[in-house]
Amino acid sequence: MEQAAAQHCAVFVHCGVLTVGVRKKLGLPCRFDMRFSNPLDLHAVAQRHAGVKFIVPHFGAGYFREALMLADLCPNVYLDTSSSNSWMRYEGLNLTTVFQRALEVAGPRRLLFGTDSSYFPRGWIDAVFQVETRALLELGVTVDDARLILGENLVRVLAG
Repeated sequence: MEQAAAQHCAVFVHCGVLTVGVRKKLGLPCRFDMRFSNPLDLHAVAQRHAGVKFIVPHFGAGYFREALMLADLCPNVYLDTSSSNSWMRYEGLNLTTVFQRALEVAGPRRLLFGTDSSYFPRGWIDAVFQVETRALLELGVTVDDARLILGENLVRVLAG
């Protein structure tokens, strides 16, 4: 029974740089330890639990190469596109290149659109949606693949 439950399980695993704006605004210290932020640390767990879908937000948030390697080795690993993707400055990348490389490695069925929108305090972030859809358009992603990335994949992953 435990194995059957795992087949319908999706786990978000934040890797890389993590900032929580509300913590900064309140002057609260950061308690995140970067020593535990490499997506490759998830490799053994993802292999051992092949029925579990692991979602790595923000394209690995500064560990893009490592997130790609993990996704390449583990077909149950998905990459989420959310955030401002400010981590790209560490690697000299732009969003179009990031999407291109992610599509080459993970394919359109393992990319999950996200804007990092929230219900408090900022709500829907249309600018992120526009930038991401523009990058997909620049790459010539088909309408069917764009539908997968922009919503259908997440529905499928969460439905089990």
